Amino acid sequence: MRHRIPAMAVAGAACMALVGCAASTAAGRTTSARVTPSASPASASATPAQKSTPTPTPSASASQPQSDGTLQILTYQGHAESGGAGSNWVSDFESTTGCRIARLDAVQTAQDMQAKVGERGYDVISAGPEVAASLIAADQVQPIDTAKVTGYDELTKRLRDQTEVGGKVYGVPYLWGVNEIIYDAAKVKPRDALALYDSQRSALPDSPLSVADAALAGKVADPYQLTRAQLDQAMTLLGKNKHRLYWKEPISLVRAFATGKVDIAQATPYFRLLLQKAGRDVKALDTPITGWVDSWMLGANTPSLDCAYRWLSWTAASSTQHDAAAWVGLAPANPKACKKELRQLCEAYGIDDEKKFEKVTFAVRPPGDCKPPKGECTDYATWEERWRELVS
Repeated sequence: MRHRIPAMAVAGAACMALVGCAASTAAGRTTSARVTPSASPASASATPAQKSTPTPTPSASASQPQSDGTLQILTYQGHAESGGAGSNWVSDFESTTGCRIARLDAVQTAQDMQAKVGERGYDVISAGPEVAASLIAADQVQPIDTAKVTGYDELTKRLRDQTEVGGKVYGVPYLWGVNEIIYDAAKVKPRDALALYDSQRSALPDSPLSVADAALAGKVADPYQLTRAQLDQAMTLLGKNKHRLYWKEPISLVRAFATGKVDIAQATPYFRLLLQKAGRDVKALDTPITGWVDSWMLGANTPSLDCAYRWLSWTAASSTQHDAAAWVGLAPANPKACKKELRQLCEAYGIDDEKKFEKVTFAVRPPGDCKPPKGECTDYATWEERWRELVS
């Protein structure tokens, strides 16, 4: 849902922004190509890792899905890497299944994906809630036969439920995140979520769906089905701070904490662990929060589904989700992936904590056609318009 940057890049930049992390690296902490908050990679770059696009096979079309044992894939940056030490699980897929990746396009934000998806026919797409709903509505994706996806039943049921529309399954859950409120306990002692909006030293992700978090802080029962009045209330709350940091690049959030510009923010648990590793007394509020699920979807016009289903099964596997979750700092949809160095991150997300998990309201694209007791819901386009007015 938010800005997806490989955790390796963020951790590397954080090592330069935060003295504690830099000291750990200089002292010879374990260097790893796959990064979790318990590791400090000396070799990680401050610049987000560039996507790697395999050379298309001679038979690969530039505009149509493939029917010759190859795939064209659209995903978020870091979700499916094809090059570099520790991130080459796409090549493993090719060697294991015999299918070939003709094209691998990676984007950073939901807005980037929405623009990209109309350019060509992709066979499989890893989409968050904003894009997934529009793809389904526009018939750009097709229902999935879950019986053909090996390991589908291993995925957390509540996450599987997020991909169902009208009794049909449109996605295989892959990675998910939550937007917790983190704060520097040495500087502030927030009592509830409203502190995030009252503070003059706060930060929010630059996304229209941040409106839902403000609505949730204002005690709205369903933060993704807002009437015009509820949307106005959320925007009033957001408008209380004219100098808030709206972060696009995750490293800007880390630097803001490092320099003291920000002492309370909304971010994923990965950032809390990263800042704690750097010696900061950063904690998370115990409060209801929002979250999102990125799921793999089947392109509507994919002529041959054999390799597409092989890909869905591959990405549902615990081994693949382990590598992907560790690489990007998100949680795996397959709990069996929570092994070795990923356990700490899984614990931070509350994968085994039912009470914590139940406090998460997972995002949907604001529908605009619901009828709550007090009036029609506002749609996502309206949210986008109000958000642009806020951050401009």
